Amino acid sequence: MGRVIEIDELTKRYGDTTAVDGLSFTVRPGRVTGFLGPNGAGKTTTLRILLGLVAPTGGSATVDGAPFGEHPRGLRHVGALLDAGDVHGGRTARAHLSALARTNGIPRRRADEVLAEVGLAEAAGKRVGGYSLGMRQRLGIATALLGEPPVLLFDEPLNGLDPEGVLWVRGLFRRLADEGRTVFVSSHLMSEMENTADDLVVIGRGRLIAAEGVVAFAARGARLSVTVRTPDAAGLTAALTAEGAAVRPVQDGALSVTGLPAARIGELACRGGVPLHELSPRTASLEEAFMELTADSVEYTAKETP
Repeated sequence: MGRVIEIDELTKRYGDTTAVDGLSFTVRPGRVTGFLGPNGAGKTTTLRILLGLVAPTGGSATVDGAPFGEHPRGLRHVGALLDAGDVHGGRTARAHLSALARTNGIPRRRADEVLAEVGLAEAAGKRVGGYSLGMRQRLGIATALLGEPPVLLFDEPLNGLDPEGVLWVRGLFRRLADEGRTVFVSSHLMSEMENTADDLVVIGRGRLIAAEGVVAFAARGARLSVTVRTPDAAGLTAALTAEGAAVRPVQDGALSVTGLPAARIGELACRGGVPLHELSPRTASLEEAFMELTADSVEYTAKETP
């Protein structure tokens, strides 16, 4: 069912500002692919070009080998949530989806089906202007699902959702990918991408930083460390630093060790007669890797207060 998204040397300039700069990557079906980058990195511009809402300065953005505009009845081909607030507030959710269904050759029953799927069945007859942000997000997701498309794009889909809603969206993305659909999710929530995505596309200042699996990205983005607990912190620190490791104290009296694997730390402790209460290898979190690899691409940074 799924189709490939292909971004090839994509460039977009607004006057003297380059929003997207020679960007190339591929998003494949059957996977949840997270689209990450600091504010101003070019994520939304890339998605808008992909949907034919913005013309590129150069390069191409295609779905299944063709620009979005060349596919008739677009909602059957690509479903998207870009701005949950972009709905006429005077319409009911049912009327909004029914109108989209008619113009895309979709059976009207789908409006009620997707409203039930996203948890808005009881609010289907209410005007959207009275919806909360979380309800608008659910309506935006319902809109994306309306045509049962093989490709789905979501820009910050978790905004305004409560914890139950976040869990529901996480399960929804997994199910859609398992059905063979192509699921492309732009988000600034690193923890959610760590729990949801299979692959990542990371950009900064409009350029590609990484396109790989979540585990591979986290592993190369920051040094691995080992958490150690011992009643003889001074003795162990001396033994480890003599071997070239970096040792620093962390919370609850533990030590964080980098530069040596856990097995070697255990050997040195045994040789020196140092008892160990904990020896836990720790991989970098996605957020740590993201912060390290995008540090040079952050457009706006807060200054520390004196």
